[in-house]
Amino acid sequence: MRWIYSPSPADQIAAFGKIAGVSPVLAELLLSAGVTDPASAAEFLQPSLAALRDPFLLRNLEAGADRLRTAIARRESVVVLGDYDVDGVSSTALLVTILRRFGLDPKFVVPRRSADGYGLSRSAIDRALEAERPALFVALDCGTNSHEEVAYLRGLGIDVLVVDHHRSKEIPLVEGILINPHVAADETGADAAWRNLCTVGLVFKLVHGLLKLLRAENNPVAFRIKLRDQLDLVALGTIADLVPLMGENRLLARQGLRIIEGSERPGLRALMEIAGVRPGQTIKPSDISFRLGPRINASGRLADASLSVELLLSEDRTFCARTAQQLEVFNRERQDIERGITEEAERMIESHYAQSPGIVLFSEDWHPGVVGIVAGRVTRKYNRPCVVLGNEGDLAKGSGRSVDGVNLVEVLATCSKSLTSWGGHPMAVGISLPKTRLDEFRGRFAEAVLAHAGGDIAEAKLKIAVWLRAEQISDGLMGELEAMQPFGQSNPEPVFGVRDVVLRQRPVTFKDIHFRFSFDDTQGRRLHGVAWKMAHRMPPLGVPLDFAVELAWNHFNDRKLLQLELVDWRMAEV
Repeated sequence: MRWIYSPSPADQIAAFGKIAGVSPVLAELLLSAGVTDPASAAEFLQPSLAALRDPFLLRNLEAGADRLRTAIARRESVVVLGDYDVDGVSSTALLVTILRRFGLDPKFVVPRRSADGYGLSRSAIDRALEAERPALFVALDCGTNSHEEVAYLRGLGIDVLVVDHHRSKEIPLVEGILINPHVAADETGADAAWRNLCTVGLVFKLVHGLLKLLRAENNPVAFRIKLRDQLDLVALGTIADLVPLMGENRLLARQGLRIIEGSERPGLRALMEIAGVRPGQTIKPSDISFRLGPRINASGRLADASLSVELLLSEDRTFCARTAQQLEVFNRERQDIERGITEEAERMIESHYAQSPGIVLFSEDWHPGVVGIVAGRVTRKYNRPCVVLGNEGDLAKGSGRSVDGVNLVEVLATCSKSLTSWGGHPMAVGISLPKTRLDEFRGRFAEAVLAHAGGDIAEAKLKIAVWLRAEQISDGLMGELEAMQPFGQSNPEPVFGVRDVVLRQRPVTFKDIHFRFSFDDTQGRRLHGVAWKMAHRMPPLGVPLDFAVELAWNHFNDRKLLQLELVDWRMAEV
């Protein structure tokens, strides 16, 4: 693994730290995150909801909010169709919650992977219209390119509102109202501030706009709604969808994580309990990415994601406990399936694609609903973009995941002739293609990745954020790091370099694959750490080493202890 350290000039770090009133370590982290002036630093470290910009600056949002206002005034029937991932589920729950507060009874539908495929499909629409023909149909997290489907709805006399964040090279909708800051080739760049929002962030802006319109009319319900209380849903979708945690995304996610910590939403509390996330304890993005998110996703991957929407909407604690348990069962089944596919995928890579800059895998036996998770795993292990596809009739269908520096939307744009459909964002995409074109796509994908990333993509790189002296690792530094939270896309958790570490005691192995270690700083203070899944690579004793570590609190027996988490080590450079 190649360690990379690209600091700002030392005099710039010192000057910025002085005028921003922060330590040199925090100054270096802020500069690395692109924060270069004191005002931006204050806004970054202490984000406030007051900094949210006017929702009506977002193109088409006022028209969308006004259409919802009309639906409320006329007591119209509304159908909400949201995608089956966490972003779609949380978007659906948020919009349905707000419309219910205004006395509407919107029907919600989530596409079923096996029967409806992805997005705004005719089969999903027909299922949504079985009971009645609504006055308004709202599509969330899908629909940007669904020309035929929207025309079908409009032909039935149904108004259509689409809220989506997926990028596309195709012509966007010309019928209905489309809220998507990535489309329509806005030459003015007016939507640039919101291009990193996922769909639940856009829905938050939409309902914010709706409340503004209704408060202007002195609607009493609009004044009673505290939109801040819905930020738990916004944080779920924003963090799970791997969008950059900068700008309004950072603000919404940070505030939303605090709402989750003390959440009174029965469904979310039941989900937290089943996932081992303790209320009152600091909730981190990893808790959503690896605990809550997978369980919300599990029903959509293996069954019907409407179950997850019902969980987030329900006030019935008995129902919530039972449903959370059902999601846990689905999640364990998903884990078993995914484990087997991952092992098979890794064998394929080692046997056939170890040298390919971009990897495309397919098997007739793989479940399309879990291949996205497998794509993420093999992408991280082999440090290159991977597309993993399962069997869906005549089509190969699945997901792709990327690495830093490779934009999958741009890569797939050069391969689009091989594909039946595709869409997503730079780090994660969904695609389908005829099985007969797999070899053709595999070749085009590898060529496109190589063109975008260069020849050294497979070499694992470790970015060192700041080099520290062991004496600088303290509770005070942890407090500064907490101000940098939440960590995620575009604001990664910092990996610190620590030079000249000398281990005097042999590390202790546990569970056969991990080990614990300790060492003293120059003042004789003992520092403790853990190395996950690194027992096969034990560092030597009595010689100077360089450690690459993340810093974390270890909660144990109601105590909070500073812990180093070893990412990599090497012999100290002379």
